[in-house]
Amino acid sequence: MPRDSTVLALQRAFYSTALWLAQPLLRLRLARRARLEPGYAEAVEERFGDYGARPARVAGPGELLWVHAVSLGETRAAGVLLEAVRRTLPGVRILLTHGTATGRAQGRSLLQPGDQQAWLPWDTPAAVRRFFDHFQPRMGILMETEVWPNLVHEAAARGIPLALANARLNARSYARAQALGRLARAAYGGLRAVWAQTEADAERLRRLGAPVEGVFGNLKFDAAPDPGLLQRGALWRARWGRPVVMLASSREGEEAAFLKHFRRLAGEKWSSDAPENEVTPLLVPRHPQRFDAVEALAEGLGLKVQRRSHWGEAGPPRASDHAGIVCVGDSLGEMPLYYAWADVALLGGSFEPLGGQNLIEAAASGCPLILGPHTFNFAEAAEEAIAAGAALRVADMAEGVAAGLSLLQQADRRAAMSERARAFAQQHRGAAERTAEAVGRLWETAVARAPRRGDR
Repeated sequence: MPRDSTVLALQRAFYSTALWLAQPLLRLRLARRARLEPGYAEAVEERFGDYGARPARVAGPGELLWVHAVSLGETRAAGVLLEAVRRTLPGVRILLTHGTATGRAQGRSLLQPGDQQAWLPWDTPAAVRRFFDHFQPRMGILMETEVWPNLVHEAAARGIPLALANARLNARSYARAQALGRLARAAYGGLRAVWAQTEADAERLRRLGAPVEGVFGNLKFDAAPDPGLLQRGALWRARWGRPVVMLASSREGEEAAFLKHFRRLAGEKWSSDAPENEVTPLLVPRHPQRFDAVEALAEGLGLKVQRRSHWGEAGPPRASDHAGIVCVGDSLGEMPLYYAWADVALLGGSFEPLGGQNLIEAAASGCPLILGPHTFNFAEAAEEAIAAGAALRVADMAEGVAAGLSLLQQADRRAAMSERARAFAQQHRGAAERTAEAVGRLWETAVARAPRRGDR
């Protein structure tokens, strides 16, 4: 046992030193990102544990429920959870932390009076200590995958319970965690509770020593698409009058492959003057810093580009000649609109070995979906969607584009897939209430164990 403790201490020291030495590189990276996304220039010193310029604390020590949602997807899941938690713990004050600019921007809409928002610091011991010294949360909830060794170690040392909610761990991430040995096991084992999405996630987490207390499902199934966006997308579809095939939440490399095969396979359907034959490709990049690059890619191929940011609520303008037009969805928070506008969608991130983006929003919006070969981020949901008849699996982008164009000629099949997709999404709801109840129990335990105000 002493030897194990010594090895763990050495591993943590090596890890912490490596992160400390990498801080200048992190600052350079943030500066580069800020040129494309100004949100990365906001409150940079918070990333290094300096919160001194923030307003005076509006909540007393031990009164904050801290929720960490690193990026946009986790923040949306956190929003679903917080809605249920506020019913379970009326009046609770929230500290919401993030790691990306899109997550932070989305998180602002979740705040209520008395809540706070900040960047989670880089996982060095000094920065983590300053974070806990400043905010003094009563307990913390980490969303999905955000387990950091120094963060968990410091919380445990302070008696602050940390839970991992909506937890997922795919086979690749599990292998990487195993490679970290005792450092990873200490981090996962230092959590107070883990609530997994699936039994497969739970099993991998248990192998790393995580205290899995339940398999509650995926919170993202409880996020209902904005009805206003769905209605607007349906109006756009009727106004546009041409079928639309979308590449949804696309990643680098996928747009070029999509356009290559679309041009080859759509052929006359894309260039024909007959409105009933024209097909419009719609590209919606996953990351906003790539909007300009995707436009440049299409224009470099000699295509005419129309961008969402140039339209009002009425949608894309009517054009006398739709031949060769590519539409680019360069907005955030409007995926239900794009899914409602499209006749069929290909799931981004699944045509490169990236694990696929969230397919749940497409299903809830009733959009027929085509999945590439790489969906390990949502492996169980992908297989269940295919089994339910809500999605199709293809081998590569060429087959995906061909399947999308084929579905345009099968109105009855598309309608059936749309209904099955909505039913699939509806059947998997309920994770939010289950997780909120578990949060409430852990919160009450933390309250009972906390020292009384006069004893501090």
